[in-house]
Amino acid sequence: MVAATGRREAYYTDYRGTLQEFISTIRRGFLWQGQWNVRQGKRRGSSTSGIDRSRFIFYLQNHDQLANSARGERLHRLTSPGEYRALTALLLLGSGTPYLFQGQEFAASSPFLYFGDLEPKLAERMHQGRRKFLKQFASLATPEMQARVIKPNDPATFARSKLNHSEREGHPEAYALHEDLLKLRRQHAPFRGAVDGATLGSTAFVLRFSDSREGDRLLLVNLGADLHLDPPAEALLAPPSDRAGWGLLWSSEDPRYGGGGVPPMAYEGEDAWQIPGRSAMVLGPLDLGHEAR
Repeated sequence: MVAATGRREAYYTDYRGTLQEFISTIRRGFLWQGQWNVRQGKRRGSSTSGIDRSRFIFYLQNHDQLANSARGERLHRLTSPGEYRALTALLLLGSGTPYLFQGQEFAASSPFLYFGDLEPKLAERMHQGRRKFLKQFASLATPEMQARVIKPNDPATFARSKLNHSEREGHPEAYALHEDLLKLRRQHAPFRGAVDGATLGSTAFVLRFSDSREGDRLLLVNLGADLHLDPPAEALLAPPSDRAGWGLLWSSEDPRYGGGGVPPMAYEGEDAWQIPGRSAMVLGPLDLGHEAR
């Protein structure tokens, strides 16, 4: 949320949205491992050493994050399409167990608001409680925004939050994105194996997934502008010693997902690697039968 929106209010101040945070979370399952947390005034979390990463639930959004906001807007409405596709790739290919919030797989247009069916006195107390809770966000503490806090017991609040399931067919690009990524996760064992990661400049990072039988896969994520690595000196980008090089297996910029297109590229024998801005790519050994593009 912090990386995608640039906002760091209330409990989001615990994070900076840096590339290293992504890498550490993928590798360890949880970022807070017992460090001192300034906001809470105590140590937060504990070591995850020895815990299988599949036991950790990863998500881009959940009911708390959406309902505890001004308008209940979903993440794909709060960031750029390219960045959202790249983060979706990280979610669905990362080593944790991915959690998709209702309708996320087809980019639901409905918000998810805070609602409840209570008798009038309790309903008013709930409304005032919502206003007080949201004051921890500086941008929502102003009189103008406090006056716009939606009443939880208004039937229209619940109605606006209901999913329109026809959007599964109406938003085919979003659905295809999730469908293809889950297929990649299922068909490629390295995404369930060991993982290492490194930053590639200020806006991009690489995750290298390994499996003793199927070899390695690379997930390149770029949250900034086009990146040219000249030369790509990072060790994690080196192909396995017994393989010819890397080939492109998947790109979030495929037009099938609403992307802007995948330019022809080579990942071996060239002076530079090119990673399109706000995108993610999956690379595999060339001898898988895929030619570099």
